[in-house]
This record gives sequence, C-alpha cells and structure tokens, in this order.
Amino acid sequence: MPQKLTLASAQSRTLGSTAETLCALEATTKRAATQGIDLILFPEAYLGGYPRTCSFGAAIGARRPEGREQFLHYFHDAVDLGDTPAGAGQDWLDKKLELPRGKKFRGDGVREELERIARETGVFVVTGLVERSGGTLYCGVVFVCPKLGVLGKRRKVMPTGSERLVWGQGTATTLRAMTTEIKGVKLTIGSAICWENYMPLLRQALYSQNVNLWFAPTADARDTWESLMRTVACEGRCFVVSANQCQQKKHLPRWITGTQSQVTSEQAAQPPARMDGRRKSTICKTEEGHEICIPVAQDESGQDNVDTSAIASTPQADAISTNPFKKASQTSSSEGDEFVSRGGSCIISPLGVVLAGPLWEKEDELLVVEADFEDCERGRLDFDAGGSYSRSDQFKLSVEGLDLAPPPF
Repeated sequence: MPQKLTLASAQSRTLGSTAETLCALEATTKRAATQGIDLILFPEAYLGGYPRTCSFGAAIGARRPEGREQFLHYFHDAVDLGDTPAGAGQDWLDKKLELPRGKKFRGDGVREELERIARETGVFVVTGLVERSGGTLYCGVVFVCPKLGVLGKRRKVMPTGSERLVWGQGTATTLRAMTTEIKGVKLTIGSAICWENYMPLLRQALYSQNVNLWFAPTADARDTWESLMRTVACEGRCFVVSANQCQQKKHLPRWITGTQSQVTSEQAAQPPARMDGRRKSTICKTEEGHEICIPVAQDESGQDNVDTSAIASTPQADAISTNPFKKASQTSSSEGDEFVSRGGSCIISPLGVVLAGPLWEKEDELLVVEADFEDCERGRLDFDAGGSYSRSDQFKLSVEGLDLAPPPF
C-alpha cells in the first residue's frame, strides 16, 4: 500500500479577535479539505496571537500601568482549553477532569470547536495557540484528529527573550510523541515550537521516539530558519512542516499599536528631558556600505531612548537588527504596509530537501506537498539519530518525566 499523505503549511495571520481567528482557521481547513489535504499546520500562537513588537511596558525592575493593560488584553485573547496549570495529562485528554457546575465542558469551548472542525472536514489539524490556565499564559500546540479528537497538547518548555515576560514554561513530559494512522500510513508525530528547534537535547528527545512527522510552528521570519529546518529533517530522517505568520504592521492588534502612540495629559505637561553633555550615538551601515551615525538621546533616568520603529523585525520581539535601513528598502513605503513578520513557511523532506517554500511576504497562503513516508525508512539506511547511529551504549540522555522509547502503535 502506498505510504503517501498530503501535508500543508498554512501561512496565516492572527485576526482581530480569537473568535475571528477561529473562524478563519475553519475556512482555511475547509479549503484544505477540497484540495485533498490530510494534515495541516497553523503557526505559533495563531490562536491568541504572537504579541510582536509589544514591550508590555516592562523594563528591568519596573512595569508601567499601560503595560499591564496590554497584558490584560492579551490574557483575554488567549484560549482556555480546560487544562490545569501543572498540566493534567491523560486525564485532560480523556476529559476526566471535574466539570464546572452547570456546564458540559471545561474551558471556553475552543477545544470542542477544533474537534468539530477536524471532524467535519476530515483534516488532521495542528495549530499553535496561547493557552490560558489559572493566571498564566503558555505557548502551546494542540493536535486534533478527525476521528479521535485531541490526541495531544504540549506547552513550550523555553520561551525566548521577552516571551518569558508573558509566557510560562511548560514541562518536558508533553514532548511525548503520539501515534496515529491515516489512510494506512502509520505516523509518529512530534513538535518543537520555534527556537525549541535550536535545543539539541530537545531534538534528540524527539528523535529517540522515532518521529517521522515533525511540526515546527514558529515566529522566526529570518532566512536562516530554512537551514535549521533542513538540519532537523536530515538529522531526524523525518518530514518537517513549519508555519509562520505573515503580518504587516497595520494588522497588529490595536492594544499594541494604540498604546504605543498614546501620551497621557500628565506626560504631555512635563517639560522635555534636559540633555547633559554629548549625545551618545550608534554606528550603522547601509546596504551600500556607508556608515551613518544615529544620535541616541537619554531620558531623565539616564537610560538610552532610541526610536526603534524603523529597525528591522526579527522573530523574537526584543531582537534588534544592526542595520535599520535594510527593512525600509524591502517593504512598501506606505505607512503600516511594512512587514513585521515576512513568513518563511516551508516543508522539508527526510533527506533535507526543500519540498515547498520558504514563502515570503504572502499572506493566507497554503504550501502543499505529497509526502511518501517510506522516504523516512529509505533515509535510515545510513543514519538513525534515535537508533544505531546514536551510540546509545556510549551516550546517555534522560528527560524528567518522559519515556524516550518509541510509543507503541
């Protein structure tokens, strides 16, 4: 029997509300079903949103009131899947947790909606999301089977940079791979979220479980992301599907863009900060190699006050480019049309060959490939990172609470 399935990466962006985004996910999944797609991946934090460019009013040792208001908006945009802060594991999957009085399910109904969408379309849905549990937000991925409902959910174990301000840390127990069978093709599915893919031991934990389909939702819109995805696919002898949002500045949430431009009447009444001594400066180079000196003012606290609105965006909100002029030359001059995330979604073969993508500056696009999963076994003729090539007799890896043996079918 042919061991082929059709895989898709959805380069979709978060819309103005979680309800709208969920409707868009359904529309995209229905479109995927008409194309015969078996499994589809949506980007990191697709439901709930990736708060790109938002500082949440935070500095070392201080949080501003407007930043707390931003977090309040973000908290309400997150989804409640009915899980516990510690993660209830199998009890949550099997819906054995206590129900609220008078309700038929835990959470806000998003889990049930995702299960309905998968069931009605016949498409296996994998989506990034921001999960609200207790008073903490987690960046997660949920796997939704058309027949069995949610097969698994995991939370990002290591948020990157400023993500740590608003996202909690998940546990490695959720790295357990899951098995399913679609059209006679046996799949062992795993996922690493964004820069988790840069964590060698985390990758090895998934390789050891014999994963043959690797989902990598991300917020990394750099061209270096493709090389990492090719490495993962080649190391793991697995198909890798990666999805990132393509988003323009004008499509950022109002609670991000609106707060940044607001000035209170009390602030407006304050006299401008006095500049003492010489101004600092930073040296940047244009694409032509010319050096330009940009003055850096200081506020009353003595901290640098740099206008970074023109600086090129990176996948993590607090990374700053060394060339603030490069981005302007790549994007439209119309206000708000510049890309804060250029996408870069891709699909890679078990031998590291790029099958589709990377897709740049195109919104709401699908990358679609037919994958022959016997290519995974073909590739293990000469390399098996979780088996003979790992030299497990010489090198040992253990993960707290995680069985690294391949899960049974």
